[in-house]
Amino acid sequence: MANRLFTLGHSVMEWSVFMDLLRQFDIHLLVDVRSRPQSSRFPQFDRNGMENSLERENVRYLFMGEELGGRPEDPKSYRKDGLVDYRVCRKSHSFQVGVERVLHELAQNNLALMCAEEDPLNCHRFLMICPELITLGVQPNHIRKGGILETQENTEDRLLQSQQFGAVAGASLFPDARDAALENAYIAQAEKCAFRADPNQLDPW
Repeated sequence: MANRLFTLGHSVMEWSVFMDLLRQFDIHLLVDVRSRPQSSRFPQFDRNGMENSLERENVRYLFMGEELGGRPEDPKSYRKDGLVDYRVCRKSHSFQVGVERVLHELAQNNLALMCAEEDPLNCHRFLMICPELITLGVQPNHIRKGGILETQENTEDRLLQSQQFGAVAGASLFPDARDAALENAYIAQAEKCAFRADPNQLDPW
């Protein structure tokens, strides 16, 4: 696919810096994957204001927090201890519809999946959405602070290092071992970063 898919966390950026990044990477569509697209601390990233600001810059805005957000409404997406189970989320009809929409849009434009966290290792956009994109042949690139671009492979290497699987990071001679380690590393990182609801507030399974 000729067009490129990026991910981006707005974090504490000023709006002008954020827009400079979109221009730098020729991004024409911003896909908001936040479940709750509001920010009291950073109102420039509230959904309504941001959508209007992007329109003035000729950048389309698409909210997909219902399909691809990290705080799903379906109680079946949560473990009994309240933690979101990303593997279950990826199998849901809503998620699959969301991914299909992203692929449709990607066929027409460069796009960025946007959430709040600057480091993709701490965000569901990397931990939940990107593994599915990889299986479909899409290689995400992660825009980091200062306009540094981190490939999916480099981000995965950081994940492996952080979860004590550094022996299979990089150009491993044992790709099967790397794949197995990555699966375990994704699960372990999700234990740290995935949204955790109060189990008592979830509907019965």
